[in-house]
This record gives sequence, C-alpha cells and structure tokens, in this order.
Amino acid sequence: MEIPTIVGAGLAVIGVGIGIGQIGGKAMEAIARQPEAYGKIQTAMLIAAALIEGIGFAAIFAA
Repeated sequence: MEIPTIVGAGLAVIGVGIGIGQIGGKAMEAIARQPEAYGKIQTAMLIAAALIEGIGFAAIFAA
C-alpha cells in the first residue's frame, strides 16, 4: 500500500470513531433527559451507528 492510501484509510477510521462517539454521547444525553424514550433512542442510535460503520468500511475499501 502506498502512503496516501494508508493516510486516507486512517482518516476514514478516525472519522468513523468520532461519529460513533458523538452519537453515543448525544444518545446518553437524550436518555438522561427522557428516560421513558430509551427504546426509541437506542434503536435510532444503533441504526445511525451501523450506517456510519458501513460508510467507513466503504471508504476504507475505496482507499
């Protein structure tokens, strides 16, 4: 692998990590504000995290 490819893949992984961290943090804040909506918030969080992971995998394979 060439260096630009490795750097691109690394940036994709960092972006995915930041995105999932943001989703998790915001979900915890939302659950703290509305504990009765836990199920809906968790479902939305998991779907969003899965989509971000998929985009991250696509970016790594494209790099």
